[in-house]
Amino acid sequence: MSDYLRIAVPNKGALSEAASTMLREAGYRQREDAKRLSLIDDDNGVEFFYLRPRDIALYVGEGTLDVGITGRDLLADSGAKAEEVLQLGFGRSRFRFAGPAGQFNSLADLAGKRIATSYTGVVRAFLQANNIEASVTRLDGAVESSIQLGVADVIADVVETGTSLRAAGLEAFGEPILESEAVVISGGHTNGHTATYETFKRRIDGVMIARRYVMMDYDIRAQDVPAATELAPGLEGPTVSPLHREGWVAVRVMVPRDGSQKLMDDLYAIGARAILLTDIHACRL
Repeated sequence: MSDYLRIAVPNKGALSEAASTMLREAGYRQREDAKRLSLIDDDNGVEFFYLRPRDIALYVGEGTLDVGITGRDLLADSGAKAEEVLQLGFGRSRFRFAGPAGQFNSLADLAGKRIATSYTGVVRAFLQANNIEASVTRLDGAVESSIQLGVADVIADVVETGTSLRAAGLEAFGEPILESEAVVISGGHTNGHTATYETFKRRIDGVMIARRYVMMDYDIRAQDVPAATELAPGLEGPTVSPLHREGWVAVRVMVPRDGSQKLMDDLYAIGARAILLTDIHACRL
C-alpha cells in the first residue's frame, strides 16, 4: 500500500492548467516543470501523477490510483468503474451531433448513417439508449474533415462556439448528447487513506465556494440592520459589531459574487456606507 493518497491530474490540454491552479489554491504543491510525471506533497500526504486526460478514468477505475481529475465526457467514454464525486465548474463543453448544413434536423435522421467521433463509448451508449441503429467509427482528432473525405455522414464532437463546424460547412442538430465539465472521480478505493481523501474533497469544495462568494463589509445604522440583512442574509447570518460612532454598527457577510455590485448599490440606498468587497481564497463551511 502506498504511503500517499494517489491523485491523477491532466498533464496537458484544456483541463491541465485549470486543474493545477485549483489544487494550488487548495494548498497542494504542484509541478513547475511541465515534463515532470509525478510529484510528492509530503505535508499533505498525497502523490500527484500527471497523465493523459483520456487515461485517468481507467487508472482510477482499476484502483491503481485513488482519485482523479478529468472531463465528464472522458469518464463516460472510458466505461471505467469510477464515479463522479465533485463538479469543478471549469472545462465546460457540449457534445453534439453535426452534419452538412440543412441535411439533418433531428436524431431520427441518424438511422443508418455513419458517425465519426473520438468518443465511441459515449456515442454508442447514446444511440443504444435512444434505439437508433447507426455505425460508429473512431477517429482521433479533426473529425470535421471526415464527412468531406467520405468517411462519415455525421460527426459527434465537442462543440464550444461552433466556429470550426461552420468553417467545415457543418451545423449541430438535435439535443446535446452530453454536457461536460471537469470533475473529480473516484473508484471507491482510498486504500487506507480515507481521512486524507475526505480532506482533499473538503479543500476542493472550499475553493469552489470561495470562487462563488465574496466577503462584504459595510457600516450602517443599527436600526437599518434588519433591512440590510433581508438584502444580504449571508450563509448563517451576518456578523454585527458596534462602532465607536453611536448608533452605528459594522457588518460582515458572505455574499454571492454574481450580483454583488447590484447588492452594493441596494445597500447604499438604504444607508450603508464604507462598503467593501474582498475576495475569499479558501473556506470551510
